[in-house]
Amino acid sequence: MKITIDTNVLISGSFWAGASDKILEKIENKEIELFLSKDIIEEFSEVLDYEEIKNKIRDKGLELRRTIEKIISISTIIEPLEKFDIVEEDPDDNKILECAVEGKVNYIISQDKHLLKLKEFQDIKILTPEEFCSIL
Repeated sequence: MKITIDTNVLISGSFWAGASDKILEKIENKEIELFLSKDIIEEFSEVLDYEEIKNKIRDKGLELRRTIEKIISISTIIEPLEKFDIVEEDPDDNKILECAVEGKVNYIISQDKHLLKLKEFQDIKILTPEEFCSIL
C-alpha cells in the first residue's frame, strides 16, 4: 500500500500518540510505503521552526519522536512533474495532490479541510488518519 501524508499528519505523528502516530509506525515497519516530495519535506521543516510549535513543544514538554531526517529515511522522496491548480482556497495544498499522483499512491492522509472536501482525486482516496486506520 502506498500513501502520501500531509504536513499536519507528520506533525501530529511526530509528537503525539494517536492515529497519525500509528500510521508512521506502520511506515517505519515497512507495512506501508510513504511517498513525499521535497516541497512537503520543506514545509514540514518550516512548520517545526514556527514559534507557535516551538512554544507548544516547550510548554507541554513534548519530545520530538521523529525528526526530519527520520521522516526522510522512511520515505520515498519524489519530484512531481505535473503541477495542479485544484485547491483554490489553499494553493499550497496542491503539492500533496502532485506528490500523490506522481507516486501513484492509493491514499492521501490529511487533516486539512480543503483536501478532505475533495474526498478523492484521480482515483486516490483522501482520508483522515482515523478513517485510514479503520481500514487497515
